[in-house]
Amino acid sequence: MTNGFTQVERERIRETLLAEGRDLFSRYGLKKTTIADLTEPVGIAPSTFYQFFDSKEALYVEILQREGERLLPGVLAPLGEHDDPEAAIVAFLTGIMDVIETNDLIRQVVFDPDEAARLRAQFTDEEAAARREEKLAYLLPYIEAWYEAGAVWGPSPEVVANAIRSVTLLSLHREELGEDRYDETRDLVIRAVAKGLTS
Repeated sequence: MTNGFTQVERERIRETLLAEGRDLFSRYGLKKTTIADLTEPVGIAPSTFYQFFDSKEALYVEILQREGERLLPGVLAPLGEHDDPEAAIVAFLTGIMDVIETNDLIRQVVFDPDEAARLRAQFTDEEAAARREEKLAYLLPYIEAWYEAGAVWGPSPEVVANAIRSVTLLSLHREELGEDRYDETRDLVIRAVAKGLTS
């Protein structure tokens, strides 16, 4: 036992904190969710939380990592399903934008700059750079194959992958673009980028 809990109890408590955190962060965000909100349904004292996670932010980061692992196969699937790179890029970007715009857990981070900054502060510059490279690595095998076949163009496969990923930043400007025009604008940009990279 460690600090009064058996290994089985520790694993159960940790998993329950992750499940409760996912629910609470999705509904209320990081700032409005307290440690007591997280621990009360689990049946532990707020001070005991720190035996499992260093902070609320650390819990949120792990939840986001798990969410990413859960969503990744579905998001990447269009890249392997389409023979035409243009259609694959359109389907990939449409899918990832749909996730960003509809997944409550991800929306809290994407659309709240304060929450995003608090989570970014969990990483050193080197760790943040490594995470960016990791995200790029998911796309690169597809881009490199298309690049070598002459089906996409650009200075390098890495730059092409970054150009594709940059479209997701459009979601940050939804209000500025106007709710009434956002969907059409988003779809036009997706198609334009896909066409431009494959023409």
